Amino acid sequence: SQFQQALGASERVFQLLDKVTQVDSTVLITGESGVGKEMIARALHYRHPVRKGGRLVAVHCGAIPENLIESELFGHVRGAYTGADRDKPGRFELARGGTLFLDEIGTMRPDLQVKLLRVLQSRQVSRVGGTAAIPIDVRVVAASNEDLRAKVERGEFREDLFYRLNVIPVFVPPLRERRSDVPLLAAHFVAKYAARNRLPAKELSQD
Repeated sequence: SQFQQALGASERVFQLLDKVTQVDSTVLITGESGVGKEMIARALHYRHPVRKGGRLVAVHCGAIPENLIESELFGHVRGAYTGADRDKPGRFELARGGTLFLDEIGTMRPDLQVKLLRVLQSRQVSRVGGTAAIPIDVRVVAASNEDLRAKVERGEFREDLFYRLNVIPVFVPPLRERRSDVPLLAAHFVAKYAARNRLPAKELSQD
C-alpha cells in the first residue's frame, strides 16, 4: 500500500496493523523520532472501515504551549479566560466519528493526564469553563518516542493512563534495524520528487 511504501516499515508491523484496523481499541505507537509514527496513525485511520469517513485530527502535545493545550484538546466556552470571546470546540469534538492522534503523549503534564484519563473512561468531554458533558465518538491513537514504562516507574506518567492507552502496543523499529526497507523507501522518495518536479519516472539501480 502507499503507507507501506512511504514508511518502509517491517512486515511484522503491517501484519499487526491488518489485525487491529477493524477495531476501535486505543493504540500506543512507540519508536524513535523519525521512524514514521504519524504514518502508522494515518494507516490505522484510513484502513478503518468506518473511521476513514471521519477526520484524522493530529495534536502534537509537546508543541502546544502549556496554557493552551487543555483548551486545544477539550475546547472552551466564551468567557472561560481572557481572550475567549466565543465558544470553541476542542480536538476531541473535531475528530468526532474519526481518529484523534496524540503525538508525544509523554510530554503531557500530570493534571492533564488525569483529565485525559477521565475522558477516555467516560467517553465525554467538558469544555474549559463549561459544565455540559459532550459525548465523543473517536478512536484515540497515541505516540511517544520516550519509554513510557520508565516514566511510570519514575512517577512522571500515570500508570492507569499508560494502560488505558497501551491497549494495542505498536513498536516501530529504527531504520538501522531494518536495512531491507532502504530500497523501498528510496524508490518511494525518487517517485515522489520526480512527480513533484514533473520529471519522467526514474528507477534506482541495484547498486
